[in-house]
Amino acid sequence: MKLFTVEEANALLPSVRQLLKRLQRFRRNLSAYKAEVRQAAEQAEQGGGGIPGGLLYARLLTNFAGEMSNLETMGVQLKDFERGLVDFPSLRDGRVVLLCWQLDEGDELEWWHDMDAGFGGRTPL
Repeated sequence: MKLFTVEEANALLPSVRQLLKRLQRFRRNLSAYKAEVRQAAEQAEQGGGGIPGGLLYARLLTNFAGEMSNLETMGVQLKDFERGLVDFPSLRDGRVVLLCWQLDEGDELEWWHDMDAGFGGRTPL
């Protein structure tokens, strides 16, 4: 697990913000195929199944997975797609905590919480 200083996490926020916006867009676009994917999965058991626009769906899914991989490679933990909530593991007073940030917040981290506290346990930095 990568540990971030507040400064390192803040430096990543512009990239994380753009990545989260792309992930949200891909997820919205993928959800438009929900019914078609379910139907294709049901038909696949009987030897056939495809979805209209399947190539576009596959491309969206590949892009989504790639962006998730990019976030994971950075060491950032995605907690909530809709809110764009992420955590950055960090060391505070000799223990691992999570620096907490979401898309609608500013350009710098302002919150942290213990590993087991979650969003409700956020404390100002």
